[in-house]
Amino acid sequence: MSTRPQTVAYALNDSPAGQLAWNLEWFVDHDPTRTRRPVPGRDAVLTNVTILWLTGTAGSAARLYREAGADGWGRPGPSGVPTAVANFPGDRAVRGLAELSHRIVRWTEYPAGGHFASLQAPESLVEDVRAFFRGLRE
Repeated sequence: MSTRPQTVAYALNDSPAGQLAWNLEWFVDHDPTRTRRPVPGRDAVLTNVTILWLTGTAGSAARLYREAGADGWGRPGPSGVPTAVANFPGDRAVRGLAELSHRIVRWTEYPAGGHFASLQAPESLVEDVRAFFRGLRE
């Protein structure tokens, strides 16, 4: 997806079965930590896949990976905006790089969850978001 997202987009937009297979790879098979991450229920997976397929947004979702790595973006300057990072297995941020552009006020490492943290570890993600905003009010 980071080198030729449009190629992947054609395949994913062509078939709901293709979109489902691609998503299941992330939900079930893609596990760089070699630990079994929570698998969302069937309805959650099918809802996610259906939204992507019916709206034809696999290409724009994939293109983000290409554009984020493109040389044309350059490194943004510091934003000064309070930022929280929730690191789930399979999607790791590097704090030193994040701090170049963001004012990190909360950094949390999670042992479980994954690329789709809102489906794989919803309680952890919600608590992290709540704790972040609670910290801004204090």
